[in-house]
Amino acid sequence: MVDIVLLTLGEDTQCGCDNGACGTRTPILSCRDALRTASAEVRTVVAHDDKEIDEALRALPEARLIVATAADGQLRAVMRRLVRLYAPASSKRPDALPGDRTIPDLPPIGILPLGPDATDLATRLGLPRSPADVAAAVLGGQVRRLDLLRNDGGSITLDGALLGGINTEGTASTYLARVEVDDAVLADGTEPVLMSVVANAERYATVDGLPLVTAPAIDDGMLDVAVAVPVASRRLFRRPRVEIQVRRAHGRAVAIHPRADVPFVDDGVEGTLTHKRSWWMERGAWAVYVP
Repeated sequence: MVDIVLLTLGEDTQCGCDNGACGTRTPILSCRDALRTASAEVRTVVAHDDKEIDEALRALPEARLIVATAADGQLRAVMRRLVRLYAPASSKRPDALPGDRTIPDLPPIGILPLGPDATDLATRLGLPRSPADVAAAVLGGQVRRLDLLRNDGGSITLDGALLGGINTEGTASTYLARVEVDDAVLADGTEPVLMSVVANAERYATVDGLPLVTAPAIDDGMLDVAVAVPVASRRLFRRPRVEIQVRRAHGRAVAIHPRADVPFVDDGVEGTLTHKRSWWMERGAWAVYVP
């Protein structure tokens, strides 16, 4: 008999949900019923904080996990705790751990979308959306391994992070930041940057019609970075024309050092970058159940 934990995040969990709306119970109950019809042992859990998420995750890997998500930020919140649970201390690094990884292979998870968002990560990964199909995929046991990004702020990124860009008033402002990808410098900190993207997948590949990263893949072992810089071109007897220059690079790690506070959104969760932040690639570290 397959033991399954069906995890939902409570409305007070900081996960990036709109207005705290973390989905309805109907898809969750439908998924539970589909699993039980197939003779699976199912335990439904509602977690309201990191401690309760950790308690649910301790059932792994003996039990299989399904995360019911109304926003990508919820999935990120669970995966952040899963990484924290499985990451070894630097002094206890296992000999079998690949040289380009800081965490072992994480247990696979099922993703149960709770909303109609056709742009969420589950849709872009081609994962099933109906409760019955999600249940069938988890019971089938077939998995696809995916990359994730860790950062020196203690968090992770599954899809991507956007720094700067168009604000809520619809206007654009620039900022100064040094952006380095491996050995390449995309911005040296002395020129204005309109926006920058750290991408593992396609969420921020194009922003406000501006193509930033091209064809990012969540399973290629590389992160993609783009920096959009406004450049004024001089024209004889005419006012300079401002064009947007996009500089791109891909690699294993990126460091962004802002000269002042910069707003950002990471997997749909908003924040402010106040100091240098580095992201690095964890190739094939997590996995999802697929049909």
